Amino acid sequence: MTEQFDLIVIGGGSGGLAHAQRAAEYGLRVAVVEKGRLGGTCVNVGCVPKKVMWYAASHAEHLQHMADYGFTVSWEDHDWAGLKQRRDAYVERLNGIYARNLDKRSVQHILGHASFIDAESIAVEGVIYRARNFSIATGGYPLVPDIPGAEHGITSDGFFELEDRPQRVALVGSGYIAVELAGVFNALGSDTTVIVRKDKVLRDFDTMLSAELQAAMTKSGMQLVTGAIPASLQKSSDGLRLTTVDGRNIGPFDAVVWAIGRGANTDGLNLTVTGLVTDADGFIPVDDYQITNVPNITAIGDVTGRDALTPVAIAAGRRLADRLYGDKPGRHLEYRCIPTVIFTHPPIGTVGMTESEARDAHGDAVRIYESDFTGMYYALGEKKQRSSMKLIVVGADERIVGCHIIGEGADEMLQGFAVAIRMGATKKDFDDTVAIHPTSAEELVTLR
Repeated sequence: MTEQFDLIVIGGGSGGLAHAQRAAEYGLRVAVVEKGRLGGTCVNVGCVPKKVMWYAASHAEHLQHMADYGFTVSWEDHDWAGLKQRRDAYVERLNGIYARNLDKRSVQHILGHASFIDAESIAVEGVIYRARNFSIATGGYPLVPDIPGAEHGITSDGFFELEDRPQRVALVGSGYIAVELAGVFNALGSDTTVIVRKDKVLRDFDTMLSAELQAAMTKSGMQLVTGAIPASLQKSSDGLRLTTVDGRNIGPFDAVVWAIGRGANTDGLNLTVTGLVTDADGFIPVDDYQITNVPNITAIGDVTGRDALTPVAIAAGRRLADRLYGDKPGRHLEYRCIPTVIFTHPPIGTVGMTESEARDAHGDAVRIYESDFTGMYYALGEKKQRSSMKLIVVGADERIVGCHIIGEGADEMLQGFAVAIRMGATKKDFDDTVAIHPTSAEELVTLR
């Protein structure tokens, strides 16, 4: 017998689970189809285990400052294998929590790969399921370059499978995944090289953040190779060697991590039978209401190619359920002023427009407030790390349209400022807020 549902969500990651559970709370009969572990990229091979590794790297960095505060601490080695075991056990517990949350809301978990039969039915492991509505939340996957020997490298997924820390490692890519993983390797003792196609890291972020992070990476001992387009990866007796299009031979390395972007997990869904349109890269275009070109099929999260962030997928999924099933017409996620943190060393917090975007949109109405300083944490020692902050304001009332921070504590301080900026805060609102002293955050309300 074919099972009938009100809603079937294809993909058990953050966005899909959020949408399914919210819809179930409105009384719908819901199923989630997932072939892998519940939680998707974020829980299994993304945000969560990455943050564990960032904490480990941060501990290693803090150890370097212990003597400044009167402690005698020696650090001979780091137990990477032991950390991996504890990290994997933590992730497994989270998988179980997600499964129990589905049970609590009577959401059926269907294990397997979904393939559309038509716009109202799918097949999973030979069983047919029908639904009035479908939501595709299958996420993305890390790309591997189409070059000879690429199979000798690993992706960010493979990073979490490493049983031991490679001593010589290269990260190929300039985005947030490359610089985050590079920071972990470097802090925990690996000889770390970052290889980028153009001239800098984090090209899509504010230029201040890119420049300051690049300086911090170099200062910490990382090597940055620019203008390097991979041509091949060879495995030799002394390790892995990367050859570039312009003839350079870079290496040897014990591991090479491809961090060159992510593709859409749409292969195998048999979308053509539904009439659903994808773009040239396989992503599913949606409007601001997560609607595709097929009325009863929506799409959420990374598979749409829009702001590939876990909180974005969760927010979009919940708002979609509110609008479709919760009698909240017009409810949707506004894809603007989205805050995000890059867990580098030091961390980065950013929300709103970059300076370049603001000048393109507002021209001479833009004014910039900036600050560079060394946080008090580093005051007692010789090894110091600079912090930098930038506020971008527009118009006579100096409404804040962008805030960019790099330095100790940037990851935690941004959330509150993001609320204020989204509500339309002005520079005067910041000026009129009493500073909390001594903190790094106070710099944002004392900029002149």
